[in-house]
Amino acid sequence: MPPRLLSLAWRVSRFRFWIYTGGTYVVGYALGMDSWSAFFDPDYILFLFYFFFPANLFIYGVNDWWDQDTDRFNPKKDVKEYRISDADGRDLLLLLALAGAVSLALFFVLDLVGGALLLSFLFLSYFYSAPPLRFKEVPVLDFSSNMLYVVPGILGYYLASGALPPLALVIAGYLHISAMHLFSAIPDIRFDTAAGMMTTAVVLGRRRSLLLCLAFWSGLAALVIGLAGLHPLSLLVLIYPAFPLGLLLRESLSIDRVYWYLPFVNTGLGGLVFFLATLRTVAW
Repeated sequence: MPPRLLSLAWRVSRFRFWIYTGGTYVVGYALGMDSWSAFFDPDYILFLFYFFFPANLFIYGVNDWWDQDTDRFNPKKDVKEYRISDADGRDLLLLLALAGAVSLALFFVLDLVGGALLLSFLFLSYFYSAPPLRFKEVPVLDFSSNMLYVVPGILGYYLASGALPPLALVIAGYLHISAMHLFSAIPDIRFDTAAGMMTTAVVLGRRRSLLLCLAFWSGLAALVIGLAGLHPLSLLVLIYPAFPLGLLLRESLSIDRVYWYLPFVNTGLGGLVFFLATLRTVAW
């Protein structure tokens, strides 16, 4: 790939968010495997690369392409994310074609269940931003369609174990991504309103959105602590409901600033789950 295209692919794929697909895949795989030697399986390595780079290029490339009109209201694109220009248009379409081709090629190494999971990931990734469905502008479907970030973990678990993960884990994943999406949409309420986008956060407003985030993350915490049998380390999950609770109790706190701590929390706690899952297989 020419350096110019590689540079654009790096910026569009939003490196700081790679962990949300790649990390979820790794944790799901670790929870499903029965031996650490499974990390040497060629399929694991193949999808490890896919969910870290091409998958994110597809998600955010589609998002950037279809959000060009609404992004002009959002200054975040000039600070935290790359704002594509008219000159990037042709190159971005080429990168999306490449990411799509890589995605399609992966169907040849998956069975029917694995293929269905990958198809659901691509469907949600594309139609989150693209018309005619454009889930991101439909209240409730906007955060629900972010199950796309849970699917890599489900696929990882399936590749490692040959079975789908327990329903409780899937529900925990849904509660977390729903809260994450809604929490991230709160700082954009003013800009989304100006762009005419009716997101859940726009409909509910700041306070009620924070209350819903609190409910989602409280449910996540209850599930995790219960599944862990009240293990002391599981109490760390309480940091998630602490985010919206703190903002509700102290309205002077800036959610724009608080939000950017979440990737570090997700990485740290995800890494802990990965470590414990891997340690479990070594112990056996």
